[in-house]
Amino acid sequence: MKCFEDQIKNYMEQHGISQKFICDRTGISPPKLSMALNGKRRLSLEEYALICGALEVNTDKFVKPMKLKKTKTARSAIPISF
Repeated sequence: MKCFEDQIKNYMEQHGISQKFICDRTGISPPKLSMALNGKRRLSLEEYALICGALEVNTDKFVKPMKLKKTKTARSAIPISF
């Protein structure tokens, strides 16, 4: 499964959307966006929501619900990064 940053980049490429467009719409600086989309920094939840808003997609477009694994004492989530 691809990481969500790759999914965002692929979506942008398929729809002819530039990083400059996303930066202009979100206020995220070009270096920050580029680093995030290339896996060199993590997006904050707010940045992710802004990007989804700029792309006019729901926030669940690129991130799927976490799968829970059962333990004897409690349920714990498998971590995903933003």
